[in-house]
Amino acid sequence: MNLQSSDFELFELPVTFKQDRSGIDARWKELQRQAHPDKFAAQGAAAQRIAMQYSVRINEGYQRLKDPVRRAAYLCELHGAAINAERNTAMPPEFLMEQIEWRELLDEASNIDDLEKIQAMSASYGHSALLKCEQLIDVDKNFAAAAQQVRVLLFIDKFNHDLDARFEQLGQ
Repeated sequence: MNLQSSDFELFELPVTFKQDRSGIDARWKELQRQAHPDKFAAQGAAAQRIAMQYSVRINEGYQRLKDPVRRAAYLCELHGAAINAERNTAMPPEFLMEQIEWRELLDEASNIDDLEKIQAMSASYGHSALLKCEQLIDVDKNFAAAAQQVRVLLFIDKFNHDLDARFEQLGQ
């Protein structure tokens, strides 16, 4: 096992956006079994520290690979298209209009039904953005365009947190 390997190399997965979640989970469990520090107890403290490093590295890779948005961002970055969401807010123009509308709807929502409609719109747009990421990464190999879609997905995640907060506020 090499700590410098990409997550895909570490998990012995193809370098693609589309992945089988159950395969990722199974490989994570197998890697964790192989690297568990207790297996190295007889080899001393140094071997256990190295095993712990491997275990941490396996968990970091697992967190990136299991989450489609993080996996897309990771693939973009591996191919030279940094996300830099805090400094680069470039998104498709049609989405900029969409997010303004969502914010207005969220501000005006007065009941749970309103919020559920907004949630459905957000979920639908997010699903479409994930499908676009798959196309852009796995088929077109257009990582710059995929990075824009990742920024859209990151905005949707943030918006959904705000939406959840609004659900809590109206539910009380």
